[in-house]
Amino acid sequence: MNTPVPAAPVAAPEAPAAFASDLATLSLREAIAQLDERLDGRVHLSGDPDWDAARQAWNLDVDQRPALVVTARSTADLVRTVEFAARYGLAVAPQGTGHNAGPLAADNGLADAILLRTHELRGVEIDVERRVARVEAGALWGDVVAAAAPHGLAALAGSSHDVGVVGYTLGGGVSWLARSHGLASNQVLAVEIVTADGRLRRVDESNDPEIFWAVRGGGGDFGVVTALEFGLFAIDQVVAGMLLWPIERADEVAQAWAEWTATVPDTVQSVVRILHLPPLPELPPFLSGRSIVVVEAVVLDTPARADEVLAPLRALDPELDTVHPQSPAELLALHMDPPGPVPGRGDGMMLREASPATMRAFVAAVGAGSDTVLVSTEIRHLGGAVEPDAAVARAAELGLPVPGATAGFEANYLVFATAMVFPGADEAIARSLGRLFSQIEPWRAPEEYLNFAEHRRDAAQFFGGRVARLRALKRAVDPTRVIRSNHPVG
Repeated sequence: MNTPVPAAPVAAPEAPAAFASDLATLSLREAIAQLDERLDGRVHLSGDPDWDAARQAWNLDVDQRPALVVTARSTADLVRTVEFAARYGLAVAPQGTGHNAGPLAADNGLADAILLRTHELRGVEIDVERRVARVEAGALWGDVVAAAAPHGLAALAGSSHDVGVVGYTLGGGVSWLARSHGLASNQVLAVEIVTADGRLRRVDESNDPEIFWAVRGGGGDFGVVTALEFGLFAIDQVVAGMLLWPIERADEVAQAWAEWTATVPDTVQSVVRILHLPPLPELPPFLSGRSIVVVEAVVLDTPARADEVLAPLRALDPELDTVHPQSPAELLALHMDPPGPVPGRGDGMMLREASPATMRAFVAAVGAGSDTVLVSTEIRHLGGAVEPDAAVARAAELGLPVPGATAGFEANYLVFATAMVFPGADEAIARSLGRLFSQIEPWRAPEEYLNFAEHRRDAAQFFGGRVARLRALKRAVDPTRVIRSNHPVG
């Protein structure tokens, strides 16, 4: 059983008041130079040789134009940057990778902000006996998996090695083990965070419990997270892989998959996905330049039981079947996400159901003959431990903290679609996304998933009735809105 990490005071790396006193008599230009001298990392300004590299998000389609960039190399840098911004009327936008940077950069939303890059803070510590990981602000899921796997431990990781742990977790975190183990945010035991007053706090269910509630699924609007501690699981093997068919069978496969998801146990997580792949040399020949439909599945059970569960899909005679017993570490490659930064544009939606009519609309929008430019369009199966009531019950059973701002979702399926951006593609991408989401709109769930929202939404679309509580906390801890996130609570 995982138990909460005992709270401990976090010593500030430098007394903020002393730094503030130094800044008080300086002009902004002089103060920036003073900040640069105080940092273990560095300040980047427009016109510097490394400016474009410093401000670049993982998504190469996003044009981030902040007032300045700070690349942090220590927790002290995070504290100093927040204190500096508050004194000079600037905002601070913390960012590890910039996977979901579009909403943050929209409408020049960073013009008065310091983009605080945390990607060099990638430390990971594993407490094997307690099955707990402590990760720094810029840690990637590849870092965590590499540290945990040799001990037979698994995290509720994202689908790619280079997804940032902090941003993913603050937004909820739907992993390949979500139906059996819930959202990643529900495993968080403690958070170290710099709030807008420059105070470095360690928050948990006993210390600053309202902040602790908010950051677990409520997004990054409440401070700069310097470290997370969260539970791991003793899992040394799963059965996982991909089943592939030609695009012409998309309707048949999608209908069969949707019917199958109504019968599978919570130990099964899966995705149906329509791919229109460009002829890229880095793709294997069986994928390059092809349009296909695939089902990706993870079964947390024995190989024999997995064969029984997958039998209805295998009865459709897939062209390729890669399902096999494997380490949870291999799941980082299952979704075939790009190995590095790319220019992309997409968005997500949650669905109440995947009825025959839903799946027909889905295939009509992105299947053969649809003229779509979307490279990947997927529907993920939710439910199980992702349901809010189930999440609360599971936390009580395991002795975990009561779930935070997003315990789970009142939705059974999750859609995400993306296109590669190239010159002259803007209209085609907008048309393809619009057609998809308009055609599946009748089955839309009443809420959205923050991590898959690539455009700005009203916070109520993520949090429903919980948004009032989040906004009250924001006013209390950050009345001048020093901290800026990609999806502010309002």
